Amino acid sequence: MFILWTTFICPFLVISANHLRGAPLRIAPEEDGNLKMHGGAPFKIALFADLHFGEDTWTAWGPRQDLNSARVMSSVLDQEQPDFVIYLGDVITANNVVVKNASLYWDKALSPTRNRGIPWSTIFGNHDDAPFEWPIEWFSQSGIPQIHCPDTNSPFPGCEECGFRGTTRLELMKNEIERNSLSYSKKGPKNLWPSVSNYVLKLSSSDDSQKAMIFMYFFDSGGGSYPKVISDSQVKWFQRKSKEVNPHARMPEIIFWHIPSEAYKTVAPKFETTSKHYCVGSIFSEDVAAQEGEMGIMKVLEERPSVKAVFVGHNHGLDWCCPYTKKLLWLCFARHSGYGGYGNWDRGARIIEINERPFSLKSWITMEDGHLHSEVLLSS
Repeated sequence: MFILWTTFICPFLVISANHLRGAPLRIAPEEDGNLKMHGGAPFKIALFADLHFGEDTWTAWGPRQDLNSARVMSSVLDQEQPDFVIYLGDVITANNVVVKNASLYWDKALSPTRNRGIPWSTIFGNHDDAPFEWPIEWFSQSGIPQIHCPDTNSPFPGCEECGFRGTTRLELMKNEIERNSLSYSKKGPKNLWPSVSNYVLKLSSSDDSQKAMIFMYFFDSGGGSYPKVISDSQVKWFQRKSKEVNPHARMPEIIFWHIPSEAYKTVAPKFETTSKHYCVGSIFSEDVAAQEGEMGIMKVLEERPSVKAVFVGHNHGLDWCCPYTKKLLWLCFARHSGYGGYGNWDRGARIIEINERPFSLKSWITMEDGHLHSEVLLSS
């Protein structure tokens, strides 16, 4: 007989929730909700991809992997001291979560960053709002497991209830934004829903908050409750928004979403002796798992000279950056940060560093053990 020990989950998260307010701000949010360079120092961003909190919640293995993933984030944050963190999708594995409100696990994944007073933003992956997937072994001779729902007071409604339908993107984002003063995440335009995490952030100059250093665009690439795609509507949104905030494409722009586009297949190294030398990375261990359809986003990005790089997660066995076009638009994978999800490759995080004078954009991988590798200049 399987037993779902959800009583183990909620008390832990009530402790974590004590940090939801009152954490020291590393960077005070600007009045317009954007970020700002500080002094002459570089601005550093850590990308955490594919954490997959909440896997196998009915076993001892699952909660242990969450602790391991938190350890990875803590190690990277303490070593790199980033100014900002981006959670690059698949923050949780909602198809394994048995409590009604998966924000419990979402909050747990945010806590290493929040506890250090570092601001962050999030985008959705294909597992974050997925409905529960019933394990086939539950229907063996041992029968359907006995489910013990907790009886605790939690800051998140639904902690006291078991549920198997998943938590919607809008609910996850609403809970994150309302309960965290350090979150820069946004619900995105209503006309793009069910695609939610579509928004832009400006990083301002250190001496002029009106002057942009770089624009960061975030896209919801789907999956989970709807197809894995960046839709034509999202493409049109980017065209409108980029013309609004960066009308002459004079300032650099970088892009973030979870699932790689078909363009990643065209640059992916296919053989040991060909094309890999154009790419910078340490693991080339699987084929690119792309979106279900290409709706034109890459053509638009390729034609916009200000776009320097696109960053994705999703493929745990890839961590490379490869040039896509003659103008050197780079296509980059992050590094698998979580102990949840498939694969046993060593965990780490991609770091992005932005320098103001002179402007430069570079990136590297920081591993859980502190080892650095695969540095690449993205602004040449």
